[in-house]
Amino acid sequence: MEALSQPYQLGGATAHSGCSVGVALFPDDGEDASTLIRHADMAMYAAKREGRGNFQFFSPAMNAATHEHLLLENRMWGALNTNGFKLHLQAQVSLETGRVIGAEVLLRWHDQELGTVEPSRFIPVAEESGMIVPLGDWVLGQAMALLAEWRREGLDDIRLAVNLSARQFSGASLLSRLDELVAYHGIDPAMMELEITETAAMRDPESTREQLRQLRARGFKLAIDDFGTGYSSLAYLKLFAIDRIKIDRGFVKDIEHNPNDAVIVAATIGLAHSLGLAVVAEGVETHAQWGFLRDKHGDEAQGYLFARPMPVADFREFIRHQEQPVPGA
Repeated sequence: MEALSQPYQLGGATAHSGCSVGVALFPDDGEDASTLIRHADMAMYAAKREGRGNFQFFSPAMNAATHEHLLLENRMWGALNTNGFKLHLQAQVSLETGRVIGAEVLLRWHDQELGTVEPSRFIPVAEESGMIVPLGDWVLGQAMALLAEWRREGLDDIRLAVNLSARQFSGASLLSRLDELVAYHGIDPAMMELEITETAAMRDPESTREQLRQLRARGFKLAIDDFGTGYSSLAYLKLFAIDRIKIDRGFVKDIEHNPNDAVIVAATIGLAHSLGLAVVAEGVETHAQWGFLRDKHGDEAQGYLFARPMPVADFREFIRHQEQPVPGA
């Protein structure tokens, strides 16, 4: 590894490279060349997942993890091709009126063989395999179809928020695909909010700025998700063409008991408003949290206090029969 990291000359310029190393040992890790190479390859990818530029020795757990990865990837492709994935919606509520003004789109998967597979289990596999792009594209199409259906039913004042993965957001095909979907479904882009995490936004701030500008020009609402968990520069936050920031639930959950979190949340609301941005608080579960956010002039909230994620049909009934502000508000 040290030798491979030495600088070298390439076309008159100095270049650098690094490496990740996977090690498999005979005879414990395999008694033939193909097995040893396969296990060394698994160990190398484990080294890359640890941040690259390091080495890992093969372990049986890596073999099990690889089989799990391949199983989930294969089953996900099958689910994608047979509409095995389903959308769930979690209500977003106005802190002022207590009424539902939108919903976040969440992905759920129940497999015939594996049972219910949690997003925390299948999303990392989708991201690592690259399947997150077609999967995210499917979600966008389903969300726009739902908006078009609601418009025909007269439910045209509910906004849908869809998360974009980092790979999907930076992909060259995102803008053209969105144009196609908007034209096909005939929706108002302003009724869809596209969310990108703070961490993803700051990977390449200049590219992020241009991509957000293009999306904003098309009429989409834009939000920075999980605000406070990444490394946002306030200078870039000021320049990003966004409409909302979403305060991560990690700050909201302790605002009743942790003075530091309370100060951070209050300051974030004030900062956002000074930049002309609305604030959505995630993970609101108690009346005290709701009261604090309302007193600090937060704009919107979502969380178990108001509603758990629910199937689309249940959400439709939830908003159709909403005669009173949602419970908790």
